[in-house]
Amino acid sequence: MTCIIPVILCGGSGTRLWPLSRENYPKQFVDMGGGRTLFGDTLERALQVDGAADPVVVCNEAHRFYVAAELYKRGVKATVLLEPEGRNTAPALAMAAFAALERNREALLLALPSDHALGDVPVFLQGVKEASAIASQGYIVTFGIRPTGPETGFGYIEQGEGFHVARFVEKPDRQKAEAMLASGGHYWNSGMFVMPAQLYMDELKTHAVAMFTQCTRAWAGREADGAFIRPMKDDFLQCSSDSIDYAVMEHTSRAAVVPLDLAWSDLGSWEAFYEAGKKDAQGNVTKGDVLLEDATGCYCNARSRLLACIGMRDMLVVETQDAVLVAPRKAAQRVKEVALRLRNEGRKEYREPPLVYRPWGSYEILVQGERFQVKRIVVHPGEQLSLQMHYHRAEHWVVVSGTAEVTKGEETRLYTENQSTYIPVGTKHMLKNPGLIPLVLIEIQSGTYLGEDDIVRFADMYGRKE
Repeated sequence: MTCIIPVILCGGSGTRLWPLSRENYPKQFVDMGGGRTLFGDTLERALQVDGAADPVVVCNEAHRFYVAAELYKRGVKATVLLEPEGRNTAPALAMAAFAALERNREALLLALPSDHALGDVPVFLQGVKEASAIASQGYIVTFGIRPTGPETGFGYIEQGEGFHVARFVEKPDRQKAEAMLASGGHYWNSGMFVMPAQLYMDELKTHAVAMFTQCTRAWAGREADGAFIRPMKDDFLQCSSDSIDYAVMEHTSRAAVVPLDLAWSDLGSWEAFYEAGKKDAQGNVTKGDVLLEDATGCYCNARSRLLACIGMRDMLVVETQDAVLVAPRKAAQRVKEVALRLRNEGRKEYREPPLVYRPWGSYEILVQGERFQVKRIVVHPGEQLSLQMHYHRAEHWVVVSGTAEVTKGEETRLYTENQSTYIPVGTKHMLKNPGLIPLVLIEIQSGTYLGEDDIVRFADMYGRKE
């Protein structure tokens, strides 16, 4: 059986989906409800493919713990490649191809963006089977989505004779999009591919030799860090930021297309979420605890509290624990402007969500105030935080469930449900979960400075530094 190695590409930032999506918490890792994430859904689809091997995940250094948490939750073993900075899909796929070729010289790559939504998984799986047969003949196969309208936000693929690609079309204006739909044989460019790993590297060397050389050097200088692999930073950052379409597909004679007739969205804006959502009798899409009175055509998403909306038409309202977005639906594309403004002003609401993942588990900021902060901390079984010290804050820990092994100074002891301990300023301490169930505790911080950078690590099993 053909060895198919799924490659999950996690490079998207999702700035048009603020405040849910953040720089360090992009849309592919956001809980969409019931613990589902777009990354998790993509992973699940990929693993249903006949002949699928352990996947390769390519993600940003800052997002590695979200990937690790999803893999841990699903019990999936994967090769995780960390980009120091995003360089688009062409270099990312080169790193994945190197990793795949070390496993199997004949491997096919199934490259999938991690932030897309697909409607009919059996149709997708059949399409992968057809694409794999074509790819095995020496082609790079892309999937074209049968268009449902003259969409101007997507690129298009024109199908030539048989399965060959005639040309790629950049995002068109409406008149051009309508003309392509009328002529037939044009599909939305999905950004999904099946290709022999060696063929991709050969074509990259032919059509983007500088990138091939830089990626080869970056892979040769890679370093392994536990479950993660880091390409050589300096060489990788010399790569131009190009998509596979621009670097290879627009130039190669080995491009093929397999049409897919299914519901698909790149979920690139809140308007896309509205279009993909289940609507009530008044055309509203709601998520979470939402109360509507005299509202039509609205998208309302409540993440942490009751959201009540009255007398609204064609609006979007998105509420998180630390931010609220209100805008007309027709202005959904302008959300990116708000995100960029927050970034330029150095606001934390651009970077971090209230829920943050770490290699040992996660923490969620519940309450913040002058000189105090309250967090909910979850530590996975067998994991532990670093041996550390803070110069500016003291901490009080209350165990909610599970067992905590706490080292404080020279003393180590166990704490169970409803027990607590106090960590004075300047005291070396460490928290570990020695049990078989997650450890949940409430941490109350107090002091003159409560930033995450007030930490001195003396020992850390994950190799992190201050």
